[in-house]
Amino acid sequence: MDIHVIFIIFSVVLNTVSSGKHDKYAGYTVHGVHLRDVQDQRVLYELQHKLNLDMWRYGVPGDRPSLVMLSPKQADVVLNELDRYGIKHYLDVADVFWNLAEFDQNLISYRRSRSERLVPFEDYPTHAEVNAYLERVAAQYPEIVTLVTAGKSWESRDIKYLKISTTNFTDSSKPIYFMMAMLHAREWVTTPVTLYSIHRLVENLRNEDRDLLEGTDWIILPMANPDGYEYSISDDRMWRRTRSNRPEISTTCVGVDGNRNFDALYQPSNNPCSLTFPGPHAFSEIETRIVRDILHKYVDRIQVHLDIHSHGNYVLFPWGDGTLTPNAAQLFHVGSVMGAAMDSMKLPSAGFYRVGNSALIL
Repeated sequence: MDIHVIFIIFSVVLNTVSSGKHDKYAGYTVHGVHLRDVQDQRVLYELQHKLNLDMWRYGVPGDRPSLVMLSPKQADVVLNELDRYGIKHYLDVADVFWNLAEFDQNLISYRRSRSERLVPFEDYPTHAEVNAYLERVAAQYPEIVTLVTAGKSWESRDIKYLKISTTNFTDSSKPIYFMMAMLHAREWVTTPVTLYSIHRLVENLRNEDRDLLEGTDWIILPMANPDGYEYSISDDRMWRRTRSNRPEISTTCVGVDGNRNFDALYQPSNNPCSLTFPGPHAFSEIETRIVRDILHKYVDRIQVHLDIHSHGNYVLFPWGDGTLTPNAAQLFHVGSVMGAAMDSMKLPSAGFYRVGNSALIL
């Protein structure tokens, strides 16, 4: 077959897969920005908030570049401003539309290549598949697993989590490890981490990990923002917010940034279309209220609360305003152990994990 025909067929496949779904990102680009110091960070930060830029990664001066997605209109302004300050930048993704289309095609090929049905933590499962997995695990291991339906999302999807305990949460001396993911809808890679953790604790417990199950009680919430996640699958791959709809606030923009909807350092905003809009008030979203209620219920025993995000190799701890918590030294120590463990298993092409206060690092 002529190579040109092969290329045309491949193009048709990509167009079919992505028809309409990624159209809004045609002509969008992603640029890496080399940060020299805190001043460069401030320049990029001000551009982000002035132009509502979509940051794919917050960089670290002298260590790793920032990644920012730009519309054609934004690109002219941002790149000129970076040049004005002598901040070096480079083109990382030439066309986001084609990047997303290629991702779709690769995912389809991967799924077809598997000889048997993928288990949820080997794939990007739907919300229904995640809940089905939680239900199956709870049914098969009732002596250590309890399924909890915490409530319904804005669009009435069940938000479920597992409690995993050899003592059914009755031993108050045992610490609780609360793990959650998918607060930002587009961060697909986070939910499989929680599902694999469930698998290793319950279905494939190894002798060297037995103390993790016997000495600790676990709460694992794999999908904190199911509405946004399903929307990122069906309509907009880059969607990160919730899907709450409040016409009295905006008739064109829906949802809020769940990360900024908590009452810690809550900062009100009059821009409901911002990617980081925190909502009309703290805990305006049922999704963040569910997280809050879990924390309140077990606050005396929760020793670790791990909120998994992407993208970027970081282990971050509070507070978000750059001040340090009283146990910051302990958090840094634990984070460093975590980072070193992940560094030992990471792909050679991946960066080493950076550990530190979230505001000071980012």
